[in-house]
Amino acid sequence: MKILAIDIGAGTQDILFYDTEKELENSIKLVLPSPPVIIVEKIKEQTIKGNNIYFDGTIMGGGKIKSAIVSHMDKGYKVAMEKEPARTIKDDLKIVKDLGVELVDKGSFSKDSKYSNYFKISLIDVNIEKIISTISDYDINFSFNKIAVAAQDHGFSDEMGDRDFRFEKIRERLKHPMAVEELAFLGNVPEYFSRMKAIEKSLEGLNPIIMDSKFASICGACFDPEISDLNSFVVMDIGNGHTMAASIEDGKIQGVFEHHTSNLSPEKIEKLVKKLVEGTITHKEIHEDNGHGAHVINGISNLEKVVVTGPKRGIIKKTNLDYYNASPGGDVMMTGPVGLINATEYIENDS
Repeated sequence: MKILAIDIGAGTQDILFYDTEKELENSIKLVLPSPPVIIVEKIKEQTIKGNNIYFDGTIMGGGKIKSAIVSHMDKGYKVAMEKEPARTIKDDLKIVKDLGVELVDKGSFSKDSKYSNYFKISLIDVNIEKIISTISDYDINFSFNKIAVAAQDHGFSDEMGDRDFRFEKIRERLKHPMAVEELAFLGNVPEYFSRMKAIEKSLEGLNPIIMDSKFASICGACFDPEISDLNSFVVMDIGNGHTMAASIEDGKIQGVFEHHTSNLSPEKIEKLVKKLVEGTITHKEIHEDNGHGAHVINGISNLEKVVVTGPKRGIIKKTNLDYYNASPGGDVMMTGPVGLINATEYIENDS
């Protein structure tokens, strides 16, 4: 089986093409700028050139894109967005309109329209044609049986904020200890996860496996052979924006917390990891500290090791925790894709 795994992060998109008949270390690997980073650079280029911009396409991860669009309009230039890609900024389109974006129907851009002199930018998280073309340049027999994609998605609800909603959905799925791989979706991404749903739709016909990027990283870290003998441990993905920690025992998640990395000091990390292990950490204390939240089913019997991954993992050196830097397949940048591969194999074996 040949698996194409794509982990879309805030800074990079990490791509792994794995053939189960070969060693993981011999896989084709790509670390490229993430799609949102590429879009932001395109927007900045048009700001310098003084062009109005028209956006079509679909929903993407939007934090940096929103900032670039607002900056573009602040300089006096116009922005028109079709309603679907406009949800990249905010699922509530009234908020998007209030920012000054002109919302238009799909297909409004043409040489005869009022937007004919606008520069058009298409939004999409997974440009599969471009990825296939790139890999094919190095593997003339390139083809894949399965595709798996990871991206972070807070979800959307009219009734509560993103942070609360994200953890409500985590609680709904983690009602009992479960293998990390079980958190992947195959053909059943809920509509409220608008970004992941957009990725699923953009890959229609390819039957993609979709997973939240934090859980994909945790899944990948768990399969580093150096920690295969551990039974009770904590995995931390310390990212540029967010940090997620999961307590693992008997191969299953027992609890999680997620915080903003910028709010975490070495001392706070030690305290929160200890509480996660004990099972005493609460959603309230994380949320009131401007984090996303916490959800614990059980404490774990002891802490054998803290397994870390992510671009900001260096902060762990300043703690007193016994830690290990995960690098499944010998490459820390491939933790997310390896998690996707393991989730794919898990789903295939379970079907």
